[in-house]
This record gives sequence, C-alpha cells and structure tokens, in this order.
Amino acid sequence: GDSVTQTEGLVTLSEGASLTVNCSYETTQYPALFWYVQYPGEGPQLLLRASKANEKGSSRGFEATYEKETTSFHLQKASVQESDSAVYYCALSDTVAETTAGAEHKL
Repeated sequence: GDSVTQTEGLVTLSEGASLTVNCSYETTQYPALFWYVQYPGEGPQLLLRASKANEKGSSRGFEATYEKETTSFHLQKASVQESDSAVYYCALSDTVAETTAGAEHKL
C-alpha cells in the first residue's frame, strides 16, 4: 500500500541553524505530497504541497521538492527560529482518478 516514512524523531536546533526533515514515500500511484505543521496547543495545518515531479512547494521560509526519481519530499529551511518549534508531518494523497461518474478523489 501507499506509505510515507520520516526518519527523524525529536530534532533540537539552535536558532539560525538549518533544518532538514526527511520524508520518503512508497506508492503505486502518482500522488500529491504534503507537509503539515502542528504548533503546540493547535491542530495540524497545511504547510506546503506539491503535485507533480520536480515541483517545489514553499511557505514561511520552508521548502520541499517533489523528487519522483528518489521518491522523496524532504522539508528544508535555511534558518530556523524559535517560533518554528512544532511537529511536522509528511503525507501523500492519490491523484484524482477519472470515473464514469466524474472525478473521484481518494485519500
């Protein structure tokens, strides 16, 4: 089945340091890829997404490039701030599939 793998657990960085959170995926489809962020005391919210090979998603100084060849979508930020303290989740979604009834989106 489809899956994503994040290799990091807790990451502690000094302010101004660079951040990389690795995400690899396995899928039989051609998925859209997402990073979500969850700040303390809040629910998860979408940080960035990409839906095609070599597309770069970016938001709030974070970026991730859809690497179809290496099946990766690593989250990066050049200089982290204390306000970036949060839990980060990588996720994927199947592409929209054509059906006789129209378009159907599978999560």
